[in-house]
Amino acid sequence: MTPSFEAPAPDPDIVRVLADDGTFAPSAAAERYLPLIDALADSDLETFYRDMVVVRAFDRQATNLQRQGQLALWPPSLGQEAAQVGSVRAARAHDHIFPSYREHVVATTRGVDPIDIIRLMRGLTHGGWNPAEHQNTHLYTLVLGAQTLHATGLGMGLVFDRRTGTGDPDTDEAVMVYYGDGASSQGDVHEAMVFAASYRTPQVFFLQNNQWAISVPVTTQSRVPLVRRGEGYGIPSIRLDGNDVLASYAVSKTALDEARAGDGPRAIEALTYRMGAHTTSDDPTKYRTSEEEQSWLRRDPIARMRAYLESRGASAAFFDDVDAEGAAYADDVRVRTNALGDIPTTIMFDHVYSDAHTLVAEQQRWLAEYDAAFEGGAE
Repeated sequence: MTPSFEAPAPDPDIVRVLADDGTFAPSAAAERYLPLIDALADSDLETFYRDMVVVRAFDRQATNLQRQGQLALWPPSLGQEAAQVGSVRAARAHDHIFPSYREHVVATTRGVDPIDIIRLMRGLTHGGWNPAEHQNTHLYTLVLGAQTLHATGLGMGLVFDRRTGTGDPDTDEAVMVYYGDGASSQGDVHEAMVFAASYRTPQVFFLQNNQWAISVPVTTQSRVPLVRRGEGYGIPSIRLDGNDVLASYAVSKTALDEARAGDGPRAIEALTYRMGAHTTSDDPTKYRTSEEEQSWLRRDPIARMRAYLESRGASAAFFDDVDAEGAAYADDVRVRTNALGDIPTTIMFDHVYSDAHTLVAEQQRWLAEYDAAFEGGAE
């Protein structure tokens, strides 16, 4: 039996620039960030919108490809586009980005070919891409919370380099790590925050609270707002409307700049919603109501930003062009996915151990013999 749903009341302590209908209506907590919003050009605003639309088209195409048997798994990002676009556009090219596993627009904005994400979810690669070739965008992590430790470790390295003078004095890298509300209950996240606070790493913890850890609601996961978890470690923390791309951009830019300036880590809780399934192996109708989904659909980040751009005079031709770009992008992904070929069964044995291992070799021989017998028609 799914629980009843009550829409949350507006909270003045949450940073929000755009109302649900797209009107410019900053909350009290957003006032300090308005100069950053005012500094954005129309082209910046249009880029935010374009990013969200294109990645949604890609995300829907990838979901369809999984349903058609082309992918082993797909984690949809539907509904979380604003939190991701605003935050990644606030980062500098040399900053280090650690995604979880549904930050598709974060990765592609930093130069990752979407087909490399597809290859990962198809089972053709153990990694996906070289971070050094993609603006320090590190690999997807499907082990919940592990990436926060990786990010903190790198942040500590930056601190040590600066203390010893071994780092590049002309760079001021910051680190941003993404994780979800479910992952926030993992011990890895808390250990990462302990070390980040202790060593004052130049780091931003970006929590996308999409309300559900698979089938467990956030109200069960925590009796207090998740933003307080960062505060518990002495990390300045702030909540924002994760369906407001402008709020995400302004808060993330401020947090990154404060972190890179030596003020220590920052934590952000972006309140958003996972409109799709946790992954394509999940059925959200088993645990949440249509009423809840419709409530969040009325706060859709793309519709909100479109209404705001229309109020500023954006033309119908602009929106048509963006839609066409998204469709072409998705079509290209479909064509290239269908051309990838079969998954070699031997790949599962690669990189298990650094040195040869007798048990792995035995398993590999057994599979080769089985495949040969199967192909030969033996029963």
